[in-house]
Amino acid sequence: MGMPTQMAAAKKGELTRAMQEVLAAERISAENLLAKVAAGQIAIPANRNHHSLVGGGVGTGLRTKINVNLGVSEDCCNVEAELNKVRRAIELKTDAIMDLSTFGDTRAFRQRTVEISPVMIGTVPVYDAVARYGKEVAQITVDDFFDVVRMHAEDGVDFMTIHAGLTRTAVERLRANPRLTHVVSRGGSLLLDWMVSNDKENPFFEHFDRLLELCREYDVTLSLGDGLRPGSLHDATDAAQIQELIILGELTKRCWAADVQVMIEGPGHVPLNEVVANMQIEKKLCHGAPFYVLGPIVTDVAPGYDHITSAIGGALAAASGADFLCYVTPAEHLRLPDAQDMKDGIVAARIAAHAADIAKGIPGAIDWDNAMSAARKDLDWQRMFDLALDPEKAREYRASSQPIDQEVCTMCGDLCAVKRSRRILEEQGATP
Repeated sequence: MGMPTQMAAAKKGELTRAMQEVLAAERISAENLLAKVAAGQIAIPANRNHHSLVGGGVGTGLRTKINVNLGVSEDCCNVEAELNKVRRAIELKTDAIMDLSTFGDTRAFRQRTVEISPVMIGTVPVYDAVARYGKEVAQITVDDFFDVVRMHAEDGVDFMTIHAGLTRTAVERLRANPRLTHVVSRGGSLLLDWMVSNDKENPFFEHFDRLLELCREYDVTLSLGDGLRPGSLHDATDAAQIQELIILGELTKRCWAADVQVMIEGPGHVPLNEVVANMQIEKKLCHGAPFYVLGPIVTDVAPGYDHITSAIGGALAAASGADFLCYVTPAEHLRLPDAQDMKDGIVAARIAAHAADIAKGIPGAIDWDNAMSAARKDLDWQRMFDLALDPEKAREYRASSQPIDQEVCTMCGDLCAVKRSRRILEEQGATP
């Protein structure tokens, strides 16, 4: 049967190389890691063919991870520019990259991305099926879909978004409960088109065992997609979204029985007061599987600033149980992100993830903040830059406005409270 999957190895109590790499990066015991991978509460996406990968874990008790979306499209088909974004995203410390390419030689781009990336790679094979075959969606066959899944697995993709929960039953819920923004998931809309045009069940649901065989062969983690995620606050937590989530929970058990790791994808656009409930519902219905959320975006009225709307929602979501944040850039809803948009999205997502890790009590998370506070107390600017989440921007701000007294900054100058209180409480021997 070949090498065991990460989950199969964990069930036998065997530490894989990827698990050892997770142990080196996280504060978790080997015993705890094995138990959580075996139970499906932690996923370690690690395709056997991704040879440059350094294993990373997603799930309970680990740092909240972030993902970057990129890839070429018909309107923006600059392969080298996208590969430079891959390199830059890694420099900016993303934990994962999703290649969402929809045009051109998608396989060549995917293979180069896998080759240079030490972080986990995800894809959405349905997109590539449309790009590769050049057919109308309705003309794509079931074998076409699965041939693309196999190709992505062969190329070393670590996790794949498959919208297997968008079934005929879920579509009935959608029709019975009309939405303001219908279906905003690109993969979800493509499968909806295929299902309605052919009057057939979702091929990934109908042939789910075939999908599991492929995933087990290459040790691909399934990221069960939220094809019916809400695209507006108006549609959040509605019947169609919950119906799909119920189905994803049932599919989760089938994944685990086949020793295939699984993550669950979630909303979307969600009002702030519904974020916590969404996290609780997912964890309950999907049996504690890792939760991977887009945002969630907590207001619909801030195009150009959706990295902020998603960071607000992402921090609350992760503090309430989400394990993996898909970044959102300022270009969301407007255009394909450029390199600066990508950086802004990564920084916002990393802030949200770290803030949530502090709230969740992830071991060691607050140590970083305490070190920064000590550097600020000492007015040690070089140490502050070294500790900054974005050292480059911190240095630029400091350099742009120089004080007379180089020990302080131009905000307070001689009235610097930190310098004054340190003199009073430390240098003069006083006690707080």
